[in-house]
Amino acid sequence: MPSSPAGLPLTLNNLEVFTAFHTRYYKSSYGAQSSAWLLSRVNEALAAAGALDHGASVKAFEHPWGQSSIIATIPGKSNKTVVIGAHQDSINLFLPSILAAPGADDDGSGTVTILEALRVLLISSDMVHGRANNTVEFHWYSAEEGGLLGSQAIFSSYERAGRDVRAMLQQDMTGYTHATLQAGEPESVGVITDYVNPALTDFIKEIITAYCDIPYILTKCGYACSDHASASKAGYPSAFVIESDFKYSDKKIHTTEDKLEFLSFDHMLQHARLTLGLAYELAMAKFE
Repeated sequence: MPSSPAGLPLTLNNLEVFTAFHTRYYKSSYGAQSSAWLLSRVNEALAAAGALDHGASVKAFEHPWGQSSIIATIPGKSNKTVVIGAHQDSINLFLPSILAAPGADDDGSGTVTILEALRVLLISSDMVHGRANNTVEFHWYSAEEGGLLGSQAIFSSYERAGRDVRAMLQQDMTGYTHATLQAGEPESVGVITDYVNPALTDFIKEIITAYCDIPYILTKCGYACSDHASASKAGYPSAFVIESDFKYSDKKIHTTEDKLEFLSFDHMLQHARLTLGLAYELAMAKFE
């Protein structure tokens, strides 16, 4: 599997820029601007790896509101598809259209986590040249905070088109460890066990054990709490991981205080390793 030590400064730089937008609220002009910036960064990653010369692509998936979702595709030898997702929008629940919503953890962290995983995945010549058994897509959803709107639009369109999605992993909030450590608990990856596909979730536990330096902890969200629910609704196997046991997750989300300074980039890189491991293993898997 490909690996690269350069991830930490790059991830930090991307999140610094991403959280500098006043908000990434999906109905705002800032949300449209942040989406355009993110699209350019994804395109740069594909171009730098030479993947655009071998059929890889990135496109904006447009919505009736201002902020587009983003889909990057790395074609494989079949149309069987593995999806890695995060949501790009942020929200300040008090006054969404006015107040700042840096959204560093929710879900700037997941956004840059999967972007870093994409960059490192593309170190693999087999991936770049389309020799993987399956197609891999990276999605950055708009309007998750509006009710999973962007991901619902995408997966509804996939269902109508008969797209063969074999697995979907959502990374939403990957950077906050303070409450876990303060409680005297070990840093870990929170593996959500409700509203998910059990078999895929079991495989993710194996991936964490093999690829990460920290353990996992099983936890529940209590509701269909992120974009993986849209994949499930469309009939696709989905899973969700988060930064910690759910009770220790970031309470600063949806406020002006969801800032970069409260996050652990080392923890985000553990989530990136999980993402990379899962994407690579499933890209190479021989599905029936």
